[in-house]
Amino acid sequence: MALYFLDTSALVKRYVLETGMAWVQSLTSPTAGHSVFISRMTQMETISAVIRRVRGGSLTARDASTVLLDFGCDLTLQYRIIEISTGVINQAAILIERHALRAYDAVQLSSAIEMRKQAPSLVLVSADAELNAAEASERLLVENRNMYP
Repeated sequence: MALYFLDTSALVKRYVLETGMAWVQSLTSPTAGHSVFISRMTQMETISAVIRRVRGGSLTARDASTVLLDFGCDLTLQYRIIEISTGVINQAAILIERHALRAYDAVQLSSAIEMRKQAPSLVLVSADAELNAAEASERLLVENRNMYP
């Protein structure tokens, strides 16, 4: 059993057809036995990503409803959520200055760093090149979900 932290760019692949979908689905399948951690912020970012796909025409409203229902169930039953504490926010501010990250990416990275304190073998899964570079700089183990079909 492995420990994974998925940022939103990776987690959305579990629900929406994109490069890396099969790999993320296998990684997050309850039968795989992995622990999957996400930042509390991922909840709103995932909903936003799905709704924006409806608005953009790449996902039907009906399919979005199904995706959001599935995500809601998984959010309740499967994911381990890292809450956004003052410490996470303060560390995110430092990470923004250090790596010139977008604010939400800094919160994702800060959440992963917070979790890594309890689980040194934590692997962060992301598709964002800038975030992956910052993660590697912060000595996190990184998997890029775009590297898998």
